[in-house]
Amino acid sequence: MQRRHFLVQSLAATATLAAPTVWAQARPIPIKFTLDFRITGQTAPFFLAQQRGYYAAEGLDVSIDVGAGSVASITRIVSGAYQMGLGDISSLIEFQAANGGTPAVQAVYQYYNRAPFAIIGRKDRGVTGDFKSLQGKKVAAAAVESTRRAWPMVARKLRVGDDLFQWTTTDFSQRDNVMVRGDVDAATYFHDSAVSLFARMKLDELSVLKYTDAGVNLYGNAILAGNALITQNPGAVAGFLRATNRAIQESFADPAAAVAAAKAREPILSEAMELERWRITREYVAAPDTRSHGLGDVLKRTLEQQVDEVSEVFKLKTRPSVEGIFHRGFLPSLNERSLRA
Repeated sequence: MQRRHFLVQSLAATATLAAPTVWAQARPIPIKFTLDFRITGQTAPFFLAQQRGYYAAEGLDVSIDVGAGSVASITRIVSGAYQMGLGDISSLIEFQAANGGTPAVQAVYQYYNRAPFAIIGRKDRGVTGDFKSLQGKKVAAAAVESTRRAWPMVARKLRVGDDLFQWTTTDFSQRDNVMVRGDVDAATYFHDSAVSLFARMKLDELSVLKYTDAGVNLYGNAILAGNALITQNPGAVAGFLRATNRAIQESFADPAAAVAAAKAREPILSEAMELERWRITREYVAAPDTRSHGLGDVLKRTLEQQVDEVSEVFKLKTRPSVEGIFHRGFLPSLNERSLRA
């Protein structure tokens, strides 16, 4: 019954969006979009879509702001300050569990088809490719950060205690510094965010422990949309996704153009570093199973498992529905989303 509802909802929304639009004759719809963090190669496709006029062609006036973490994007959208953004799916599950009724915010396009969560450790401190080598170590992480919050799921999968190591709370901006100085033995990262660390320490001095290697298959940051935009301007949501999806495809084909678009917005960026960052990012944007269902979509069973795991690990009082978390009715066609690169 749940599956039927999921499909009916998606088909109904798709039928509504199938009608032709007349954006050229209308005033552009303003959309404030919040990133999860700073402007880097991780989110270069959004700037490519903006630079090439893809949002404008959809009748949208899109502004893109830096974020304060993948969890904060949810509260920014719920507050009404932003209409769309990039935020963590597991955190969205927690939010929906704590706030019943009509979802105030939903995921509408899965950007990271696997969460790029990793703990990166110093080999000279005894950290190897085995998570159990972290026992008794000091691991740096920001106070509210999705990689840190997801650790109990890894611990559960590996059958070790949540307290395998000691957390050291630090600011995002200081994470590389405490690693280089040796104040800590390891730190949490989005794998692609660690490029800044890789520029200061040799790769053969570090061990990268990816959560996916522990068998934890989580969807990561997704494009989120607020309920007001979903209900009042569904065509705007669909248009934003069409434009972004087109730019993601083009970023796979021509990474240099995507990074150049991000650098145009943030001139301080190093082109070489951001190209390397995007090389890692694309591995998570297009996970191995992406070829079966296309960019931006989710496998219902995989998302159900994530809901179950988050609900159990964080002892949520209610279990939100997959339909409330992910609204797939605004996705571009499978042909548009099929991986070409």
